[in-house]
Order: sequence, then C-alpha cells, then structure tokens
Amino acid sequence: MSRWSQKLGELGYAAGWRLVRRLPPRFGSASFALGADMATRRGGGGVRQLRANLARVVPQAGETELDELVRRAMRSYARYWYETFRMPGMDREQVLRRVDLTGAENIDAGLAEGNGVVLALPHSGNWDVAGVWLCDRHGGFTTVVERLEPESLFRRFADYRESLGFEIVPHTGDSSAMRLLLKRLRENKVVCLVGDRDLTASGIAVRFFGEQARLPAGPARLAATTGAALLPVGSWYSEDGWQIRVHPRIRVTARAEVPAATQALADAFAGDIAAHPADWHMLQPFWPDEADGPDLEEAS
Repeated sequence: MSRWSQKLGELGYAAGWRLVRRLPPRFGSASFALGADMATRRGGGGVRQLRANLARVVPQAGETELDELVRRAMRSYARYWYETFRMPGMDREQVLRRVDLTGAENIDAGLAEGNGVVLALPHSGNWDVAGVWLCDRHGGFTTVVERLEPESLFRRFADYRESLGFEIVPHTGDSSAMRLLLKRLRENKVVCLVGDRDLTASGIAVRFFGEQARLPAGPARLAATTGAALLPVGSWYSEDGWQIRVHPRIRVTARAEVPAATQALADAFAGDIAAHPADWHMLQPFWPDEADGPDLEEAS
C-alpha cells in the first residue's frame, strides 16, 4: 500500500471516530447497513473471499442461500465497525446491560487456581464488547495486537482499546510480547487472544470444517507453559446486543499436548461459527489453497 493510500485510510478512521458517534443511532446503523449492501453488490475481493469461506462453513447452502448469508455477514461486519466508532461515546452501563454472557464461572474457576486464564476467541461478533465485559468483571486484561501501518494508525487503534481498559501489547516479531503475557499469567491475570487466524509460519495444523487449516499456537502454548486455564470464547450478535459464551476449560499441561489443545479450540470455534455463520468476519484467506498452499500434517 502506498504512503498516500495509508494516509487516506488513517484519515478515514479518524473521521469515523470523530463523526459517527454524533449521528443519531438509527441513522448511523442504517447508513452502515446500506454501505454493507453496496459493498456486497460490488463484490470486491474481500466479499468474494468471505463468500468462499462461508461456502466451506455451510457447504449445503445453495447459491441463493449463500447470497443471503454473505449479505447478512457483510451487514454484521459493518455493524462491528459502526460499534467500534461509537464505542468511546457509548454509556458503558448500557453496553453491559445488553451483554448476554454464559460461562463466567469458567473464568472464575481458572483464576481461583492462581495460574491465570487464557481466553481464545475467533473474529466473530464484537470482541471489543467482550473485552469491555471482562474489564468490568475482572478489572482488565492483556492482549496482543497486530502492528498496523502506518504507525499512527496503529496508535489510534491502540489508544481506542486502551480507552476501554485493555492492556495492549504490539506484535513485534520477537519474544517481548510473549514475555509480558507469561508475566501477566504468573500474576494470575487474564490474557485474551484472537485465535482463529495464524499470522506466522508456526501455526498448528488442525481440521476445521472438515478441511486442513492452521491456527495460532500461542494460546495453548501459554497455557501449557504456565498452567493457566485455556478457555475458548464464542461471540455473536443478538438483535439489540451481544451474546458471549465462555466454554469449559481445555486441559493442556505439557508442550506435547499443544496440538491436541489447539484442535479442541478449533472444534469449539467451529461449533459457534456454524451456529452463527453470519457473524464470522473472515474476509481474508483462511484455508490454504490445495494446490499452492503449504503441506499440512494432520493435527495429533
């Protein structure tokens, strides 16, 4: 991406945070939905990739059904961005009243053991709202985020999430982020990681919707190293709020168990995504191409 394109993108995000919160909610929501419908009709690269991904999630869907699913998925994705731009100005108590969360006892039980908790969740629903709930219930958490270009855009997103109470650790490619996460877990804190997209070459091979894919090894490795409770989390939208499910603990006590624990994460993610496919915001390639992708081994 050119420097000029990066600057335009940054200005667009800045305008979103400054202007969207000032719009009447019904008008703002309808405007983002209309934008999503227009993007769906244009059928750009992201929309085509989303359709290909959803076709694997719902393989029995016919063309008409898949068209409607993509339309709803793009509206869900637009809703995420609308809420992102509005969140700094939203009443926190009103947000929390609209959260329907089950499985909170699994977090409590993990913290009671004293080794911290690792929450792993996919790009589904509004994970920032899940973070707001977590900050209200447990006083905060630590998460690693991808470093965006330009740096000023990354800083805007970091500032936004820090304003919600998150401790943000940039992914720098070295071991500094991992060291801080280990420190937080040894302090019996909560670490939250998005776990459905591998951004490295060291992901774990899993079966996902019947096909081979790779998931990040980080969540299971952290749990194996520290004894922390590893908990999958599902997130999706209700009509006027957010639903979050904290799954029971996946036991992982040694590095040799990391592949099996990562497969268990994949299975939990797949169950929630299958039940709420329109809220999985995966507009990037996910499954490796069978002809050109890496040679994946079966997960053990």
